[in-house]
Amino acid sequence: MAIQLFVPTFAIEECLSEIRETLERGWTGLGFKTVEFEQAWLRYTRLNHAHFVNSATSGLHLAVNIFKEVDGWCEGDEIITSPLTFVSSNHAIMYEGLKPVFADVDEFLCLDPVDLERKITPRTRAVMFIGLGGNTGQLVRVQDFCKKHGLRLILDAAHMAGTRLSGNTPSADCVVYSFQAVKNLPTADSGMICFAEAAHDEICRKKAWMGINKDTFARTSDKGSYRWLYDVDYVGYKYNGNSVMAAMGLVELRYLDRNNAYRRQIATWYDEGLKDQKGIGRVPVAPDCESSRHLYQIHVDNRDELMLALNGVDIFPGVHYRDNREYKMFSENEDTCPNSTRMSDRILSLPMHMRLTRADVDAVVEAVTKYAG
Repeated sequence: MAIQLFVPTFAIEECLSEIRETLERGWTGLGFKTVEFEQAWLRYTRLNHAHFVNSATSGLHLAVNIFKEVDGWCEGDEIITSPLTFVSSNHAIMYEGLKPVFADVDEFLCLDPVDLERKITPRTRAVMFIGLGGNTGQLVRVQDFCKKHGLRLILDAAHMAGTRLSGNTPSADCVVYSFQAVKNLPTADSGMICFAEAAHDEICRKKAWMGINKDTFARTSDKGSYRWLYDVDYVGYKYNGNSVMAAMGLVELRYLDRNNAYRRQIATWYDEGLKDQKGIGRVPVAPDCESSRHLYQIHVDNRDELMLALNGVDIFPGVHYRDNREYKMFSENEDTCPNSTRMSDRILSLPMHMRLTRADVDAVVEAVTKYAG
């Protein structure tokens, strides 16, 4: 049987039961389940605010959009970001006419605080930190950097559901999670945007629902005869999450810590099998990070050849990610991020999901050690 990179696993009967409630009540859109999921997420993370949206990409765009409006950023202002991320991270910056400025990555494949200092300019307004694979990297140093320079910090936590930093949930001016189908907390597609400040959360709730100042579920609680009456405070977006996805999220949240613990066990098995193997490097986890372990990444000289060899024995790894500067829209004339350039050609994500067994991991390790080099 093939060993896939990702295979989502759901508590099917529990999910169906929660979804059935939305169908029986005739309320599948933004409503009682989205509110319930937001409250459950706040209890779990202990963050200040949480708003359920239809994707992490939507959440990242809202973060950039709201900070731009509130702080008075102008088109052409800059956000320092990572070149080693899914393209939606940097699209969210460009949606608002801002410029992504790429800083290099460190040994954790997260933003390097030293290179951040080199890349700051008078037009720098924020930093977008990507917690690649669930890793916090040097996030604390990046937080200090942002405070020193008066910059907003947006944490792209798409891979970080359940990640803890020194026992706490990682924080920033805005933290955005993904609950896409193959993430650690899987739905079909959705996300959560968590602002530190109440005023930003209030704006977000309106902008995510077409700028309307009172959503449909809130209007059902209005006992007056004018509950149909609302105003439109902003040019908004159709970014709200729905109750079907929230129903799935509520169930999967019950098992998130248990599942992440098993992911860390899988990572330990990989570590044991790959240690001391010449020519195979492993991307480390920061020492103060309890990672969600969305990814287990290695780096080798013959990445493309290794991937083809693994595919030949029914093992299907992945690459997270191609350096964004290799895409036409982000191309640069000079290499300003040499470590990202180097790792983009070497990194490989090994299978990591809840259906893997120790025997599966051993088979992957055996094949990797056979063909790497």
